[in-house]
Amino acid sequence: MIQPVIAIHGGAGAMSRAAMSPEKEQEYLAALESILTAGQAVLAKGGSALDAVTEAVRLLEDCPLFNAGHGAVFTSAGTHELDAAIMDGATLRSGAIANVNRVRNPVFAARKVMENSKHVFFVGEGAEAFARDEGLELVDPSYFSTEARREQLLRVQRETPDAAVLDHDGQAMVARGQPAPADPLDADKKFGTVGAVAVDAQGNLAAATSTGGITNKQVGRVGDAPLIGAGTYASNKTCAVSTTGTGEMFIRMVAAYDVAAQMEYCGASLEAAADRVVMEKLPTIGGKGGLVAVDAQGNVALPFNTEGMYRGYARVGEKPVAAIYR
Repeated sequence: MIQPVIAIHGGAGAMSRAAMSPEKEQEYLAALESILTAGQAVLAKGGSALDAVTEAVRLLEDCPLFNAGHGAVFTSAGTHELDAAIMDGATLRSGAIANVNRVRNPVFAARKVMENSKHVFFVGEGAEAFARDEGLELVDPSYFSTEARREQLLRVQRETPDAAVLDHDGQAMVARGQPAPADPLDADKKFGTVGAVAVDAQGNLAAATSTGGITNKQVGRVGDAPLIGAGTYASNKTCAVSTTGTGEMFIRMVAAYDVAAQMEYCGASLEAAADRVVMEKLPTIGGKGGLVAVDAQGNVALPFNTEGMYRGYARVGEKPVAAIYR
């Protein structure tokens, strides 16, 4: 029997210990551990990897500390555009949505696309309509807004009006003028996405990823998170992967699938394949960030080429492990 395990991430970037108060560090670690515990509980009860990653990403979307769902960053127009994807390693079924602004939990919409549609990917108004027809909860776009994220947008537009800033980067910019920084990440080097991967007792794999995009991004931009093979991938033959980083670079490298391809075609281990993508291949085109991955044997890999990544894993029957720094 496989020992079920779930792994999650909440963004990667340039972490400053000096900017991280003990209280803020504990807040992040407590959130990660709580979400890991919830996903672990699904697996402990015999639940599927799909159910575990769905629940974990739902909770990450509901937590304003992370850039997905409630607490999503703002576009240059002061709006929100949310993306998500999910993939079932047993069947290779997948579903994705992008540029929605009323679906409370985008991961639910992605899963509905996978399960109840002949298509894989819906965007914009079509995605909203599909979610509504599926009976998912829709909210006013203001639900996703937080004052901290609005401050990020205003600061970015004042200081670097032509730049798009990735997730907690904007929070750190706001923090520069504050005695107690709002976030420990460097303002130009934080990449914000959330995701989860899992293997269940039956050996089935699943991956899910969700994001609010990047602060001050051009309306309509889509990153790697909802793209199958770039930001999300799962196959029982190899592994399940969810990424976080400079989305355009992960797209160009087809990063998530590359991990699986090295395992399938070259016989690489999960750790070796994941490390090669993150530590060797992505940097050749300026790709920064990381990923979480599990394979069918329950091995876990959490590499990142930045100073830190919000991350953790939990095996059934063991205490969850959460970390921020190296």
